[in-house]
Amino acid sequence: MIPLKLEVNGLAVTADVAATTLLIDMLRGPLALTGTHAGCDTAQCGACTVLLDGQAVKSCSVLAVQAQGRSVTTVEGLAKGDKLHPLQQAFMDCHGLQCGFCTSGMMMTSACLLAGNPNPTEGEIVHALEGNLCRCTGYVNIVAAVQQAATAMAGAQA
Repeated sequence: MIPLKLEVNGLAVTADVAATTLLIDMLRGPLALTGTHAGCDTAQCGACTVLLDGQAVKSCSVLAVQAQGRSVTTVEGLAKGDKLHPLQQAFMDCHGLQCGFCTSGMMMTSACLLAGNPNPTEGEIVHALEGNLCRCTGYVNIVAAVQQAATAMAGAQA
């Protein structure tokens, strides 16, 4: 077992993991953060997307030991206490989810996009979400949710 020290959702975390443990398995297992979903286990669907040092990564393709000393943010880390993150609120307002399985990955990919591009075009949103699959919504409401969140975040900055 390898002792890990990292930050998860702003909190210092320690865990003992096998060298082959995937980041998603550590998050969902010992840390009980089940908002990150395991979909395809081949890095194709994006349901397992988290932020690693602010960059969107598919946690089914990252070893937990690669997160040593780094910062991981999951969908649970977006909200501030009882206040939803603008992306979470927008996904609800715009009906950007149906079954909800892909939603956490969509939100985390979108959070990464908005951190680097606070006012993305529709095309930029679509391009950013290319690695995230949804079988329910048809993506229109997801794109609308990201646009609404961008507007809300810009308003909060002003």
